[in-house]
Amino acid sequence: MRFFWLALSFLTTLPAPQLPYIPGGLSRSAVWFPLVGMIIGGILGAASWGLHLIFPPAITAVLITTLWIMLTGGLHLDGVADCCDGLLASTSAEKRLEILRDPRNGTFAVLGLILFVALKITAVFTLLQQNNVVIIPLLLAPTVARWLILPTAKQPLARGSGMGNEFAQGLTARILGTAVLLPIFITIYSGWQGVIAILCAHLTTWWWIHFAKKRIGGVTGDVYGAVVETAELAILLTFCIQL
Repeated sequence: MRFFWLALSFLTTLPAPQLPYIPGGLSRSAVWFPLVGMIIGGILGAASWGLHLIFPPAITAVLITTLWIMLTGGLHLDGVADCCDGLLASTSAEKRLEILRDPRNGTFAVLGLILFVALKITAVFTLLQQNNVVIIPLLLAPTVARWLILPTAKQPLARGSGMGNEFAQGLTARILGTAVLLPIFITIYSGWQGVIAILCAHLTTWWWIHFAKKRIGGVTGDVYGAVVETAELAILLTFCIQL
């Protein structure tokens, strides 16, 4: 279970045992990423059930989104901010990589964060208005989004060293094949909207990969974060579609 605890501590702020550094441990823990996403989704689903009993949908949506950010420590939103600053900059690939390393946020980062959070709140609000309890979308979004980190990591890397490189090299076909089982299982029980939502999440991931290759020659850890946030948003928005 030590690799499960490592995945939990890396992807969330939930309490987990402190483990010593294990070479290649993060990539071996990747098999648990979708389960960690499902745990996040379970907490959010339970919160949506409880909060809607005492608050109107608008306040509940804000509280659920706030809880979502708190559970992840804003880890993936940081990737969105950095990608907005770095990948959208009109400069060379080398300069874009420098901007991605810069901890300071520029105008594009601030605007990107505002738009992402606003869209997520609005999507949750819409789902609450439709169903009051939004268990399936809240389970599906974080689970599938964390699975998508793995195929993204297998793409060409913009940097030849660092944690992202070590993580990618340790991802074996066995890890990828095992990690995808949980998203497939959830998809079976999520109906046709779930299938379309997952396809949309994969399309947004493909777009980020293609855009990152074009702008900086490959993916980085910040791109992983942007993939997670965009995939989650794509799934929520798909369930909001009115037919």
